Amino acid sequence: MRLHLASLVVDDYDRAIRFFVDVLGFELVDDTPSLTNDGRAKRWVVVRPPGGETGILLARADGEDQVAVVGKQCAGRVAFFLQVDDFDATFDRMVAAGVEFVTAPRTESYGRVAVFLDIAGNRWDLLGPA
Repeated sequence: MRLHLASLVVDDYDRAIRFFVDVLGFELVDDTPSLTNDGRAKRWVVVRPPGGETGILLARADGEDQVAVVGKQCAGRVAFFLQVDDFDATFDRMVAAGVEFVTAPRTESYGRVAVFLDIAGNRWDLLGPA
């Protein structure tokens, strides 16, 4: 058993793809035209960290309830955890690309960590070895 996908509600497919692929370095696994349950056009967009097994389904917000959770899927808590081998190089690359970090890097018992915001405003931990 394994977790295959997790959904992330975004306001725009292309902006989200650019962030995850161009800024974070994820792979674009799938970008296929699809339809909503009531027949409206949508896309099936999946990104994944290189070498990772679990992907993120970038789901464009559809309706007021979904629009309201863009950037707030976990009520302001860190919702996602990006583990990297070289924390400092990744942190520096992300800062240079304009990623907003809301905490400075620090060392914890489990390694190096800094909190950043994704394209929608959700909080992520960037994690690396101590």
